[in-house]
Amino acid sequence: MSGTSILDSVRRDVAELAETGIVKVAVHGWDKPGLIPFWFGEGDQATPAFICDAAAEALRRGETFYTDQRGILPLRQALAGYTKRTFGVDVSTDEVSLVTAGMSALYLAMDMLIEPGDEVIAVGPVWPNIYSTVEVHGGVVRHASIELIDGEWRLDLDRLFALANDRTKAIFVNSPGNPTGWMMESDEQRALMEFARARGIWVIADEVYHQLVFDRDVAPSFLQVADRDDRLLVVNSFSKSWLMTGWRLGWLTHPAALAPTIAKLVQITTSGVPQFLQRAAIAAIEDGDHVIHDLRARCKAGRDLVFDRLESWPKLRLARPKAAFYAFFAVDGMADSVEFAKMIIDEANVGLAPGSAFGPAGEGYLRLCFAASEATLARGLDALEPILGVGKDQRRSA
Repeated sequence: MSGTSILDSVRRDVAELAETGIVKVAVHGWDKPGLIPFWFGEGDQATPAFICDAAAEALRRGETFYTDQRGILPLRQALAGYTKRTFGVDVSTDEVSLVTAGMSALYLAMDMLIEPGDEVIAVGPVWPNIYSTVEVHGGVVRHASIELIDGEWRLDLDRLFALANDRTKAIFVNSPGNPTGWMMESDEQRALMEFARARGIWVIADEVYHQLVFDRDVAPSFLQVADRDDRLLVVNSFSKSWLMTGWRLGWLTHPAALAPTIAKLVQITTSGVPQFLQRAAIAAIEDGDHVIHDLRARCKAGRDLVFDRLESWPKLRLARPKAAFYAFFAVDGMADSVEFAKMIIDEANVGLAPGSAFGPAGEGYLRLCFAASEATLARGLDALEPILGVGKDQRRSA
């Protein structure tokens, strides 16, 4: 029809999806020469050669055809073995499914669970895509925010439970958390699982950062407190622990009864992960423990370097994280974190993520990814200090 916008024929909820604050800031500074990028959730190291070699060798063998929708059996066996040795939990190959990235796992979860009007309680501040994923399925997000109290992030479970009602379909927990590094302990997971079980509510647990923990070997998993037939979906990814962000490989641990449904959803979306990428995933699982160990040590050194500096800057309020690789800090006097982050790009040539991107509880904060070399971190902090390191009487706002 003449005069009608093309977008008028697109689903309104899709056409009106908000661009994330992280992207808004990145677009502002993307092409700036010499910019130090602390805005995205990835390090500055390439994927190790032995993982790349496994993919290349599979290509040379001609492994370029369609495969099992949920992943080739050797990879699902490797994932089951990894779950056993990492968490002490037995799962079968019918309870793990490979997907194209952790984001696809979340999207498939919403495909299976969310109908228009359903509600999902999300513990935040949290990675922003969870909000859009629920909303594009016609669902509504209710926020259960952790709070920074006495230098520690804390969750009030009673307040979370009070948000549940007859429309609550799922509770979403990202632990260890992006952007805060907050981690849910086993007793809290058990209490939440018991509550959800009694109400018939699903728990969707994003445990992508489970290996990047600084005070123990691995983060607690909901798999350790759940019964086999519980309504639990655990999302994981190869991106963070094995330096594979660009590979787009993840997996979902789920009740075995869901395997056929997941296979059908994979079939009508991606038709499965390329087999040569799956061989790389097997190499990462079977031979990549040293990658995890080295990355954890690197991130701990980066965390300590960054927080030793940030904790001395009087206009900031923050908590040293137990896990993941982010500094999430409140800035005294900052009214708009997106505009403030743009100003930092203009004046310091450093890219930070705005806290408002992580939900209502995130405004007033900025996020810095410290999965970088110590030299890069030091250079970035030096550039930030004239803006963020000044006293309250010299504060600037945007």
